[in-house]
Amino acid sequence: MDCNLSEERKGKGVLYVCATPIGNLRDITLRALDVLRMVDFIVAEDTRVAKRLLNSYEIKKPVISFHEHSPKSRLRQLLKLLEGGRSIAIISDAGTPCISDPGAEIVNAALSCGYKVVPIPGPSAAVVALSAAGMRAQRFVFLGFLPRDRKDRCELLSEVSNWRHPIVIYEAPHRLKETLKDLLSILGNRRVVVARELTKQFEEIFATDLEGALKRYTLTEPIGEFTLVVEGAKGSCVTKPMTCDDEIGNFIRSKLMNGLTTKEIVRELMAKLKMRRKEAYERTIAIRRSIQRSP
Repeated sequence: MDCNLSEERKGKGVLYVCATPIGNLRDITLRALDVLRMVDFIVAEDTRVAKRLLNSYEIKKPVISFHEHSPKSRLRQLLKLLEGGRSIAIISDAGTPCISDPGAEIVNAALSCGYKVVPIPGPSAAVVALSAAGMRAQRFVFLGFLPRDRKDRCELLSEVSNWRHPIVIYEAPHRLKETLKDLLSILGNRRVVVARELTKQFEEIFATDLEGALKRYTLTEPIGEFTLVVEGAKGSCVTKPMTCDDEIGNFIRSKLMNGLTTKEIVRELMAKLKMRRKEAYERTIAIRRSIQRSP
């Protein structure tokens, strides 16, 4: 971002990155309330969500929308406000800004232009779920919302399949079952803590394994927003490189018996073994035919 600001004007405005509740409105910090009452403008992904929070604490401030489809002129508008010495607080729909939302673009532009950026800490669904997961979390892998494209999703999960740290994933209800299927297929059956509707009235946190979670939400329609904490690889969970034909053949047979399609197996072979598509396809078809010929 080319700011074209003179040195004496740089840093005049202040951008506050202000965490807000992920559900229970009483989880907001006193410092966050002080900041929201003090700033000149509030920037939010969804102004309707923001105003519900602000109205509950009788905070009357102009709210400007900023989301992934906002025009470039909106970012220039915000920088101009900072240039004029105005203070701005950026908030997300829930939790800490810039974690799985578009706020990072504003923060990056403000830093690049020399403005002061002040984080106001508070709730984050990833940390809240980890705290109740009962897993050692000196390190953890945060994947946020997984890619919508299944190929990209499977490749990402394959990349972290051998990590020995908990994996934290956000998921929407309508995509939960497909995500659980992919997790089970690529990571194997591991312990998972499912956190649903965190801090809200119908909050639910329970421990199971990926097979159990998939069975549960095959029988019961998922409702609410989900945070999954999946156990890191250990012992038999670690995927050893498949170096001989017998291991690859057994892998393909296992996937076929679990109902995966040829296309899905080919994608896994390409992601895990860096196998060429043609070879992966030919191996899978050959084993599928051999199974079909078996009495």
